[in-house]
Amino acid sequence: MKRAIQLAERATELGEVPIGAVLVAGQEIIGEGFNRPISSADPTAHAEIVAIREAARTLNNYRLPGSVLYVTIEPCTMCVGAIMHARISTLVFGAREPRAGSVVSQRQLAEDTWFNHRIEVIEGIGASECGDLLQTFFRSRRSRSGG
Repeated sequence: MKRAIQLAERATELGEVPIGAVLVAGQEIIGEGFNRPISSADPTAHAEIVAIREAARTLNNYRLPGSVLYVTIEPCTMCVGAIMHARISTLVFGAREPRAGSVVSQRQLAEDTWFNHRIEVIEGIGASECGDLLQTFFRSRRSRSGG
């Protein structure tokens, strides 16, 4: 999770929402990413998607069984779908995302039986630090915009 937090901090430096993700197979990082939809002009460039794309290229395979995805914030609907389609085995996330989280907060997509894949979900690892990054980012944006 420490590396994911570092990546989230990198996103902040670029004016992106501070979310970082690291995909691990065994003891090796096979993909990592941070939010970059603004800088890449790509609405799908969430940290999880960037990490999954890099891992798929690393392994030359669109399936990533046995891998563990560490992400600072609870994934959204799009990212949960990508996690399932990539056949990632375990999702570890830091803080919940009460507005758009689709693992426990707004939806529980990982529990839906219509997916033909199941993932293990572990939440709360580094939750305080991960949540603080997000809160600080949005507090800063509100103060700059006068709202």
